[in-house]
Amino acid sequence: MRASLKRGVMSAVWVALAVLSTGCATGPNANPKDPLEPMNRKVASFNDALDDNVLKPAAIGYRDYTPQPVQTGVSNFFRNLSDVWSTANNGLQLKGRETAESLMRVVVNSVFGIYGIFDVATPIGLERHPEDLGQTLGYWGVPSGPYVVLPLFGPSTVRDTSVLPVELSADFVTKHDVVAERNVASVTRLVDKRASLLQTTDLLSGAAIDKYSFTRDSYLQYRRNQVYDGNPPDDETLPDPSAEPAMPSAK
Repeated sequence: MRASLKRGVMSAVWVALAVLSTGCATGPNANPKDPLEPMNRKVASFNDALDDNVLKPAAIGYRDYTPQPVQTGVSNFFRNLSDVWSTANNGLQLKGRETAESLMRVVVNSVFGIYGIFDVATPIGLERHPEDLGQTLGYWGVPSGPYVVLPLFGPSTVRDTSVLPVELSADFVTKHDVVAERNVASVTRLVDKRASLLQTTDLLSGAAIDKYSFTRDSYLQYRRNQVYDGNPPDDETLPDPSAEPAMPSAK
């Protein structure tokens, strides 16, 4: 079952990339950052419908009826797992201090925080340095490419989509051998993540703006900030946020 799920996800990823490469969904007045806007809007509408009918109600119930200490413990646990991947990617980016701190966070929280349920590392000064493989490629100069909205996964770019199969293969939850435990962990992580975004999405839904355009522009800027550790080049130097040709300096 797990192999079938991975094959299905990877197939969807490569289909999306194939569409991107052919440019068959481009419009006559396509945004240079979003040449596939017509297709992306349809996928975004599908994702919004799924969220409105399934994910958001589940997240609201989780937020309203799960004790706050439990919610905090769940979030801490999954952050601790992601810190392992962050450690590897900080290392690939040759960030010595960040690599060491990320590794120490995993060790401290796993041992003294009971597998990360309690965040013991932050109070003693070990900060989080979230990194993923898409950021690593961006750090080494790989451009993000066009914006793309993936079914279920949401906003992404060609660069980030191309490494999604690797990200999934390295994920401790998706590669867990016990099917029942893996499914419970996957759903719990998804609902916990969605619950953390409830306030943001409620504000977005209530604003008189084009939700799709706002989400796209915010996401591209957010990813660019991540690649450059919060210090992206000026827009005058790099007018197209979908490309990062200059490699950020190592810390």
